[in-house]
Amino acid sequence: MKVGYGHMGTLTPVIEMILEDLGHEPITPKRPTRQTLMLGAKYAPEFACIPFKIVLGTYLECLESGADTLISGGGYGPCRAGLYGELHGRILKDLGYDHDFLFFWPPLRKPMHFARQMKILKDKNSWFSLYRVIRKGLAKLAIYDELELLAQSIRAREAEKGATTRAFNQAYELLGKAKTTGAIEEAGIEARRMLQSVAVDEQTEPLKVGIIGEIYVQLEPFANFYLEEQLGHMGVEVRRSIYLTSFTRHDIYSTRGDMGSRSLAMPYLGQKIGGHGQNSVGDIIRYAQEGFNGVVQLAPFSCIPEIVAKSLVPHLSREYGIPVLTLFIDEQTGAAGIQTRLEAFVDLMQQRRSTASYAV
Repeated sequence: MKVGYGHMGTLTPVIEMILEDLGHEPITPKRPTRQTLMLGAKYAPEFACIPFKIVLGTYLECLESGADTLISGGGYGPCRAGLYGELHGRILKDLGYDHDFLFFWPPLRKPMHFARQMKILKDKNSWFSLYRVIRKGLAKLAIYDELELLAQSIRAREAEKGATTRAFNQAYELLGKAKTTGAIEEAGIEARRMLQSVAVDEQTEPLKVGIIGEIYVQLEPFANFYLEEQLGHMGVEVRRSIYLTSFTRHDIYSTRGDMGSRSLAMPYLGQKIGGHGQNSVGDIIRYAQEGFNGVVQLAPFSCIPEIVAKSLVPHLSREYGIPVLTLFIDEQTGAAGIQTRLEAFVDLMQQRRSTASYAV
């Protein structure tokens, strides 16, 4: 099969490797562009969120590049993202594309359906071979998460602006080319060395900002206007509430989600509302307790779980003494507007820190 799939941060090269190991030809999606977004927006329902539109545009690009099969996955519960695979398939069918579509529900939610879809994907490979392939993919994913964490810390302290991003891109490509377990381990060692060799200003004391919100706009840099890089270049060390390994552990291998964040949210939002809405509430509290200087909530425009979480932001911000900037994003959002709001937010946090230091 020639298999296409959506682009989402560092997950993309891992899916490519898994498909190759299973004997398929991956139609690896390019990093989304403005053209990808507008292509998806052209055929998407008006109410659909920006992840839906970007992924639809990516599917169209993959199909035009020769894909005969598309794969996707989605959540289960109140969030409408669980319906997106079906809706994507219907739109593409109406546009005249003749392709297979494999949609994966979380394995613990619909185990038989998941097994049937995996049986198609594994093709002639044994179940044990599939297990080994996925295990190797998760090992590579863990290294990518480690590299992201390292880059987020170094970028806020780099002596030369942009050096961390260049090193990370080189490390990303190096690890992406590693296909065997041994090669992945060696590439991981070299990738860490690349990032650790970036010169830093040891005297810098960066602000610390937590990133919360919907998973796709957190993990796909194009969808959030490369927010991590922007903040890093402003001298801010960021930490996301979602990394792919933690998402796999909390939301794929478990039906309970991140119980640490959920337990903190319970006094304010006592039930799951779909997506990561409840987590966003708990993560604001967690970042405040850990001494972060601020929180940025990222959300697709019209995302109901994040809208519910946003309604609690003013109260949580006052009660826990932490500023929160909410960015709702759609195809009309402009880069200049995002940058301006981030700059103002950073100025606010710097003033608050200076005032607190002066008071002490």
